[in-house]
Amino acid sequence: MSDLTGLRAVVTGGASGLGLAAATLLAARGARVAVFDLKPDVPEPLTGIAADVTDDASVRSAVAAAALKLGGIDIVVNNAGIGAQGNVAANDDDEWHRVFDVNVVGIARVTRAALPYLRKSSAAAIVNTCSIAATAGLPNRALYSASKGAVLALTMAMAADHVREGIRVNCVNPGTADTPWVGRLLDAAADPEAERAALEARQPMGRLVSAEEVALAIAYLASPLAGSTTGTAIAVDGGMQNLRLPAARS
Repeated sequence: MSDLTGLRAVVTGGASGLGLAAATLLAARGARVAVFDLKPDVPEPLTGIAADVTDDASVRSAVAAAALKLGGIDIVVNNAGIGAQGNVAANDDDEWHRVFDVNVVGIARVTRAALPYLRKSSAAAIVNTCSIAATAGLPNRALYSASKGAVLALTMAMAADHVREGIRVNCVNPGTADTPWVGRLLDAAADPEAERAALEARQPMGRLVSAEEVALAIAYLASPLAGSTTGTAIAVDGGMQNLRLPAARS
């Protein structure tokens, strides 16, 4: 499939997990892709650019470098993010500020810097990585859920602000995905196998979401094939948000 041939894309947090899967798929479909990451060690044909989404100067420098290298920017995938565990009392103010700085303000910084290039594109698209945590109450994810709820609201506001400029803005809401971050959480659990089984069981399909499945949704939203899709959140969650199944019989 070559629906992205000739387009130029930036993927933040693209050196691993969902971001790397998305960047790899965008490139396979014909896009030229720059990956922003703190450690941008990525395989060809991806172009790695060091960037810290919590630092405005770093972001502006990386966006300018990507636009120069790619010859412009048509697609921005705001994927960089960090997790947090615990109820509302579990994290101090510094951690709340840190998570929001990466997960929410980071999107604003990257988008703000990329807007002049996106406005010149005839196929401009922004895709934000949100989460099922934005729309479903999950235990011990208060801070993370709050940040992703903000990402969902920001996505809709951005879509409204820029639709008449020809810039589409959407987001994907993954369920629990089989990524390195989730792997580290499982490794730190007292009983990793039991914890994995519990995560799988809470998704109606009975398994974790793959990074490649999320990447496919991102690629669709980024593609001109989705030219009439804006202000939309696509759940890739194994049915977790909307399905209510009876308990499995033993």
